[in-house]
Amino acid sequence: MSDAHSDETTGTLVVGTFLTLDGVMQAPGGPDEDRDGGFEHGGWSVNYWDEKMGDIMDGQFAEADALLLGRKTYEIFAAHWPNVDTEDDPVATKLNTMPKYVASRTLDAVEWNNSTLLQGDVAEAVEDLKKERGDVIVVQGSQDLIQTLLEHDLVDELWLWIFPLILGDGKRLFGEGTIPAALELTHAETSSTGVQLLRYDRAGGIEYGSFASNDVVE
Repeated sequence: MSDAHSDETTGTLVVGTFLTLDGVMQAPGGPDEDRDGGFEHGGWSVNYWDEKMGDIMDGQFAEADALLLGRKTYEIFAAHWPNVDTEDDPVATKLNTMPKYVASRTLDAVEWNNSTLLQGDVAEAVEDLKKERGDVIVVQGSQDLIQTLLEHDLVDELWLWIFPLILGDGKRLFGEGTIPAALELTHAETSSTGVQLLRYDRAGGIEYGSFASNDVVE
């Protein structure tokens, strides 16, 4: 993540995800969403939902101009959202109609309405996509894809919903390849169930210091 992303000609890439207090983002929505690694805690976010979270989710998707997904999340979304009645569901309406870009090494085609399969190197394709679109691209789920985006310094904002629980194991948002970066908290709310709804922007590089005294003790 770098200051170059503040260039007015470049779009904004947002990572939006649900997290536990210990940083796990795997399978928040159901037991069978992602059992990789023998994960047994799927569905951990479901019982924390309240009206405020629904309203904020509607607002966040209203800000998004396009969606970027990895293969697993794309397949989950494509199997669910086209079957949702969109009459009273603004999120379903937005997801089913907005441009969607899919990063996958195994898919040959994507059939969900208005979806495009990215070609070639993922990092290069996403960098080009940001320049071409110049608007807000949101990544949902897609843990493997997010690792690539973080490693190649492509993430501009983080929209994190932190749930008050710990799991101990599971796929985490920030992997070993994450580039160090300072962030600015731009928005914070708390749901009635204790979920922290946070938004961060990039804030340049990290400034290091020390609490040690400058005085020499002999």
